[in-house]
Amino acid sequence: MRLRVEFTTEPFDLDEAPAHAVVAREVVEGAALDSVDVGPFGNTAEGGADVVLAAVDALLRRSLEAGATRVSLQVNVVAEAEG
Repeated sequence: MRLRVEFTTEPFDLDEAPAHAVVAREVVEGAALDSVDVGPFGNTAEGGADVVLAAVDALLRRSLEAGATRVSLQVNVVAEAEG
């Protein structure tokens, strides 16, 4: 099964990325995900279910430890690529 996770961490800071946002980016960029798109107002990552779920666990734990007061996320099942 393939999953896509979309997430944001708060509070926002438009002047510079807060520590919790940096940590969240490090988690998804360091995971063995198939694709990662990091942006100022939302982030997306995609991969196999085990890898995505492990990354979500680490993302939640580490970003909350780094000062996030809210983490919003959505996980969707995506179609497997044929071939």
